[in-house]
Amino acid sequence: MIKKYRIRLTEDEQNIIINGLLNWRNQLIKEGKYTTDAIDDLLLKLLD
Repeated sequence: MIKKYRIRLTEDEQNIIINGLLNWRNQLIKEGKYTTDAIDDLLLKLLD
């Protein structure tokens, strides 16, 4: 069984994480590594 955790983030903390993930995703795409599925999943969960 996998444990799930929920954390509460302030709006500023959430924005920092989202911007970091977007920058990381864009860097991977720029390098020609199109395996951004995990990052995309995280972004969708954060934006939900």
